Amino acid sequence: MAAAGTPKDDTGLERKMESRHLTMISLGGVIGTGLFVSSGYTIHQAGPLGAILAYAVGSLLVYCVMVSLGELSVAMPYAGSFHMYAKRFIGPGTAFTIAVLYWLNWAVALASEFTAAGLLMQRWFPHSPSWVWSAVFIVVVFAHGMVAGQGAADSRAIRQDEFPWCAGAAAVLFSMAGSLLALLSSVLAASTV
Repeated sequence: MAAAGTPKDDTGLERKMESRHLTMISLGGVIGTGLFVSSGYTIHQAGPLGAILAYAVGSLLVYCVMVSLGELSVAMPYAGSFHMYAKRFIGPGTAFTIAVLYWLNWAVALASEFTAAGLLMQRWFPHSPSWVWSAVFIVVVFAHGMVAGQGAADSRAIRQDEFPWCAGAAAVLFSMAGSLLALLSSVLAASTV
């Protein structure tokens, strides 16, 4: 029997996630090397206002998709990914295609994250090849996943929902440091002219 306030049905799913869990999952999902590498390129190409407008339009589209998926998952909770909704409403072929394309998307995104990490490290160590740094990060991430996964399976001592705060704080600090360096370099450039 489910506890009061925790609906449970025959799928075995329980609604135990709190808003802080969802916040941490969303922060952990959006902060990566792409924030630093791609944002710089976008600002360089479109300018500050163009980048803000592009990110605003993209954010609005992502928000609409996520609200729609949130409504579907509340109305019809499935044990599985969102391709299960395509299976129910469209057909199994479409669901399979969505699942494969989603996997392919993240396989390519993960590879580009490791490549970007290697390129960022090459800035600090210019005589080292970026593939070495990419390989190092692949090993570290894989080892962390194996250790953290085993630890989470053995006990609930790991508070994985709080780790994205570290990444969020790092993103804010790096953004502030980059802005400060850009401001200082423009002030120094103006004073030497």
